[in-house]
Amino acid sequence: MTVKVEIYSSMWCPFCFRAKKLLQSKGVDFIEIDVDGDPRVRELMRERAEGRHTVPQIFINDVGIGGSDDLAQLDQSGKLDSMLAGVE
Repeated sequence: MTVKVEIYSSMWCPFCFRAKKLLQSKGVDFIEIDVDGDPRVRELMRERAEGRHTVPQIFINDVGIGGSDDLAQLDQSGKLDSMLAGVE
């Protein structure tokens, strides 16, 4: 099963950098969506993220998992590897 990972991010966001680094360390290909400079992209992110407006917002197979801290928590609990393998 192919897993789709999307991350809404901003160029100057240290939390975005941290989340992308964690995903890269796991060898995960992800789609990065830059919210800088286009309010429509940020609004779409807000809608998908159920009102959350901070970056990063991370989606695995179209399910919002939250931000950088949420991603790290999933990793520490061992659940992230299962999600990335397509097993939930």
